[in-house]
Amino acid sequence: MQEEISIQTLTDNEDIRVGYSDSDVVIIDSIQKFAEVTSAHVSMSAIAICTSGKVRGMMNGQQIELCQNQVGVIPPNTHVTDLMISPDFDLKAMFLSNAIIRDFLHEKMYVWNKMMYIHGLHVISLEKDEMQFFALFYELLQECYRKTADAPFRTDVVQALLRAAVLALCGFMRQVASSDSQSVVAGGSGSSHFQRFLDLLHSEHYKHRTVESYAKELCISPKYLSVICKKQSGKTANEWITEHVLEDIRYCLKQTDLSVKQISDRIGFPNPSFFGKYVKEHLGMTPTQYRLIGGSVASAGFYGRDAEKI
Repeated sequence: MQEEISIQTLTDNEDIRVGYSDSDVVIIDSIQKFAEVTSAHVSMSAIAICTSGKVRGMMNGQQIELCQNQVGVIPPNTHVTDLMISPDFDLKAMFLSNAIIRDFLHEKMYVWNKMMYIHGLHVISLEKDEMQFFALFYELLQECYRKTADAPFRTDVVQALLRAAVLALCGFMRQVASSDSQSVVAGGSGSSHFQRFLDLLHSEHYKHRTVESYAKELCISPKYLSVICKKQSGKTANEWITEHVLEDIRYCLKQTDLSVKQISDRIGFPNPSFFGKYVKEHLGMTPTQYRLIGGSVASAGFYGRDAEKI
């Protein structure tokens, strides 16, 4: 039976030592007992450093093995099955909601997506100095969330450190992929179309377009575009478009002084009224409310539904 692991079950599990958690992030310091889990559905992004032992299994039908001094990166909406875990297996891991990882990477998100879905780079071996580099990040994070439990802006500080670590890992993955031609998945024309679709999403000024309009630009049918997106990533073309639209909305409302009308025009909505309804539906509040609150509560909307399960 496949296990659906939630933030609540992680924090309640005595066999898992959770160092820090909020609505978008869970940091696990140690997993002492994990053998009972043979399959799971991972709906958040997960980054894990194996500190001892090894684990082997299937990830969306592809066999993977994670050993000591290796980093495993799992994209959201991933099915992990047939897990075989050594008795001495242990790891340090962080689980990140879609919202927070897009906040961390923003304009570099295209690198992350290509590494995950085009290159299929999910296991990275670290040299001693590289392992030490990321270990130092983890030690700093531990010091931060252990000694600042009641401090103001604790979540902001922890997430700022996490952003630096994720950016460093993203850059490192890009270097590994470019130097290792075998890491590229031979996905045929489907993989090529999917990569071009991602390129369009990241290059298009107006993100709020239909699946049909993107498919027309790729000279394929809308149905085929959704099929290859689902096959390559586990998400439909419409889900990809929605995620990118919301990413731009969140960024423009939080990081720019553009008016609501200017943001609506920039992202491709027909008018501010339609834009306001869209934001209300997906983020749980009006654009003005989201901007005033700063987005901290808005993760309970569209992204929050993903963030509740790991």
